[in-house]
Amino acid sequence: MSPVSLLLNIIWIVLGGAWMAFGWLVAAIIMAITIIGIPWARAAFNIAAYTLFPFGFTAVSRDAYTGQEDIGTGPLGVIGNIIWLVLAGWWLALGHVVTAVLLAVTIIGIPFAWAHLKLAGIALWPIGKIIVPAS
Repeated sequence: MSPVSLLLNIIWIVLGGAWMAFGWLVAAIIMAITIIGIPWARAAFNIAAYTLFPFGFTAVSRDAYTGQEDIGTGPLGVIGNIIWLVLAGWWLALGHVVTAVLLAVTIIGIPFAWAHLKLAGIALWPIGKIIVPAS
C-alpha cells in the first residue's frame, strides 16, 4: 500500500469507515449464524475488510477478473444478490449514502463521500465481486 493510500485509509477510518465496516461485520456474523447464510457471510466479510481500507483497492466482477464464470457470477449469483438486497443490502447501502451525504457537506469530505457512494453500490449487489489492488 502506498503512503498516500495509507494516509487516506487512516482518515477514512475516522470519517465513517470504521462504523460502516462494523455494519458489514454485523451483517456477516448474522448471516453466518443462520448457517444457510454462509455464502453471503463470506462476501460480507470480504467487503467489511474492503470497507475498512478502500483506498488502494477496487472491487471488480470475479468473472471479469478471472476470465471464467463461477457459481457466484452466474444465475445463482443473481438469485443470491436478490436475496442479499432484500435482507441486508438496502440498509448497508442506506448507511453508506447517509454517511456520504454528511461527508459531502465539507470540501475535504467529498472524496470520502464518493468512496461511500461506490460502497453503497457494492452493498446492493456484492455476490460475484472480488477485491483486488488498484492499478
